[in-house]
Amino acid sequence: MANKVAELIFIPIPGVGHIMSTIGMAKVLVNRDQRLSITVLIISPPFTSLALATYIDSLAKNAIERIRFIELPHDESAPKLNPKAPFTSFREYVDSHSKYVRNIVADMKNQPHFGHLVGFVVDILSSTMIDVANEFNVPTYVFFTSNAAFLGFKVYMETLCADQNQDYVIELSKAEGEILLPSFVKPVPTKVLPQVYQTEDGMDFLMYSIRKMREAKAILVNTFLELETHAIKSFSKTNFPPVYPVGPILNLDGVAGKSDDKDVITWLDDQPPSSVVFLCFGSIGCFEEVQVKEIAYGLERSGYRFVWSLRRPPLATQSFKVLPDDFADPGAVLPDGFLERTKGIGKVIGWAPQVAMLDHPAVGGFVSHCGWNSMLESLWFGVPVATWPIYTDQQMNAFEMVVELGLAVEIKMDYQNNVFNPEGDMVIITAEEIERGIRHLMVDDEVRTKVKEMSRLSRASVTKGGSSYASVGCLVQDFTSNIT
Repeated sequence: MANKVAELIFIPIPGVGHIMSTIGMAKVLVNRDQRLSITVLIISPPFTSLALATYIDSLAKNAIERIRFIELPHDESAPKLNPKAPFTSFREYVDSHSKYVRNIVADMKNQPHFGHLVGFVVDILSSTMIDVANEFNVPTYVFFTSNAAFLGFKVYMETLCADQNQDYVIELSKAEGEILLPSFVKPVPTKVLPQVYQTEDGMDFLMYSIRKMREAKAILVNTFLELETHAIKSFSKTNFPPVYPVGPILNLDGVAGKSDDKDVITWLDDQPPSSVVFLCFGSIGCFEEVQVKEIAYGLERSGYRFVWSLRRPPLATQSFKVLPDDFADPGAVLPDGFLERTKGIGKVIGWAPQVAMLDHPAVGGFVSHCGWNSMLESLWFGVPVATWPIYTDQQMNAFEMVVELGLAVEIKMDYQNNVFNPEGDMVIITAEEIERGIRHLMVDDEVRTKVKEMSRLSRASVTKGGSSYASVGCLVQDFTSNIT
């Protein structure tokens, strides 16, 4: 068996954060055992994303030993995303690619150099592919790109729906107050629960995905034991599949950047250590002009040096066709004279080389949307975060980091911006709140010290003898034991 190759099929969903962390997981596995070979099947996105296109293009140009990438055909007949039912329509979109996955894997198995297919590794949002894996009589492993506490929330909600009913759970999550979740030590305010699961569409998808996950052989979570000790241990009291903390899985190479990335790094080189606030809100994060101006005023009043990744919102009629892009002229939405007044102490840029920024010694604080990849990167580099979540799991991530773990400070924890179907009154965070949060971020030595210690633990977890290193070892043994 030692000379046989164990073949794995990875199927991430078409989102930058999901694909990057999935490929990071693949790299960890092939570097750990020479018998593993991985094929990553890339689903074309149902929207236009320059960042995603750039990243996928870079995969073709940078070969990785024993990892190959196959882009699935772009199917014009695939179901369209429906803003009124984003999760259901997205699942249908992913499900429509099952036929391509089935055909590609069947062809691969017939090739003489192909080893032994031992499993599929799928994203929670592509859990419908478990059915395809079953057709090939191989187990499925789910790679959960968020954290263990949030996974615990979803499992609890699914269990509660089964015990009560779906309408009861939706109303409970809308009610003011707190809820006790097994994966959290402290009561969780209902105001930080994701709005997307306060709808029938969102709850239907949660129920479907968790029920599919129960069919998996194991769940891989991008976290580490020292960070989420309680959350990880909470699964031992359930009948859920085994949960393996395998993180932090990071893309430390970052996304292929633009020429002006070097300009901002050169500018940082001239700034004092830990003096710069970095603001970045992820691949979907963007704000309307009124909020942009409040951020600008808050930054200016704080007096701190800054680098601000400012993105232009998509047109309202194109919300499912394009993602945020760079402004041709950011001055058009900024307060009059802001760029002139802050020249020398701040820079407003478009898409940011986030990893390079967090790794730079001049960056002392990170105002973030609290996407889980960003949280792990901030901990890895020891940069404290001020929370400004936007959608899905980010409010709960913010609560976990600020209240549950004491590893971040708050600008807001319950800010909600339904990027999938914007409705209702616009919530504005004022310049005073932003200024206060930035000042807190830059002077809180207690949080900074805790973040530095967690940075050390995060790096230790993935080295030989570390907790995640051991989890990956168990997985490799599981994969290779499937060779027949």
